[in-house]
Amino acid sequence: MSGISASEIKRIKSLSSKKFRDEYGLFTVEGEKMVAEALSSRFRVEKVYSRDEIGDTAMARISQLSSPSPVLALVNKPETLALASEKNVEDALAPSGRPAQGLFLALDAIRDPGNLGTILRIADWFGIDAVFASHDTVDVFNPKVVQSTMGAIFRVRFHYVDIPLLEKVVTKAGGKVYGTFLDGDNIYRSPLDCGQSSPSVIIVGNESDGISPQVAALVSDRLFIPPYPSGCPGSESLNAAVATAVTVAEFRRRTVSGTDN
Repeated sequence: MSGISASEIKRIKSLSSKKFRDEYGLFTVEGEKMVAEALSSRFRVEKVYSRDEIGDTAMARISQLSSPSPVLALVNKPETLALASEKNVEDALAPSGRPAQGLFLALDAIRDPGNLGTILRIADWFGIDAVFASHDTVDVFNPKVVQSTMGAIFRVRFHYVDIPLLEKVVTKAGGKVYGTFLDGDNIYRSPLDCGQSSPSVIIVGNESDGISPQVAALVSDRLFIPPYPSGCPGSESLNAAVATAVTVAEFRRRTVSGTDN
């Protein structure tokens, strides 16, 4: 087969499984824009396959998409994805040795690949300093996550961590830990620390169960996104990614206006 061997096809196809992504330390990226993003990022690209070089049939066999794109890249996973110690978390909150500050997201068991990808796009758009995720959050290198990030995966710092450990480090640094709850305080009337002098973390809960009791117990400020009109019956709750966008937008509005009120 021109341009690609049968063993290469087998290896690339296996990357649809987390087991083999972990084994090979690789994930796939598809589409001209996404591959260009990978090539210009800090990630190391192992190899790029072009449909013009390997043919339509081979590209269809290695693609994870229903309509194969003209180009696919194999990209190396970063080595420092998981944070196991307090020192690791401190370094992630304060890269380059600067004081710990900034606005961060922490994902508590986000399971839907589309939600995770969209949240990374939101983090990219609003300049979130880093995204942390519990170990039971969906794999960030799942092909559906990667594609739905639309390139944000190459720009947003992302780590897996025990969320209670993250909350401990943030609190120790004098920061705030926010979460959205149905019994929280109206976000539009609450004071918000936007992370300009210490780290502020916004917890995003699981799609079905919300923020877990263990994590909720460590939240310093409970917020609520009110429906409109107030008290009007409607949807039970917002989609996790939508709630993230609404919450982060309010924090950034306060940042721009220079007020925490």
